[in-house]
Amino acid sequence: MTDAGRSPGKLRLDKWLWAARFFKTRSLAKAAIEGGKVQLAGQRVKVSREISEGDILHIRQGWDERVVMVTGLSDQRRGAPEAQLLYEETAASVAKREAEAAARKAAGGMIDRPAHRPNKKQRRQIHRFKDSSTRDD
Repeated sequence: MTDAGRSPGKLRLDKWLWAARFFKTRSLAKAAIEGGKVQLAGQRVKVSREISEGDILHIRQGWDERVVMVTGLSDQRRGAPEAQLLYEETAASVAKREAEAAARKAAGGMIDRPAHRPNKKQRRQIHRFKDSSTRDD
């Protein structure tokens, strides 16, 4: 874990996110960081930013936003139980995520979904309608 070029107790953010299993690949972690979906202490950071234990990260994934404190460093991806030892999610973050998930689940019944997919004729009509509405603008 300790390289000659890196001081002990620090690790690149993209590598840590990958090892902690927030993202499947380092390139996905890199894209999330560059897109502003990962923040360190409320500030946007670069992919190569070195993090250490005790840092607070805000991580947005889809609908969810997690606030986690780094409790361990590892540059090797291991199993999920070991990866969960690398961070601790704040109690407020857990409560907020659960409340938002419950709200989304409750609102799910309000959305009318079609009973079936459109057939070929209906798809043509949809495309014609969309094309005509873009030309009017």
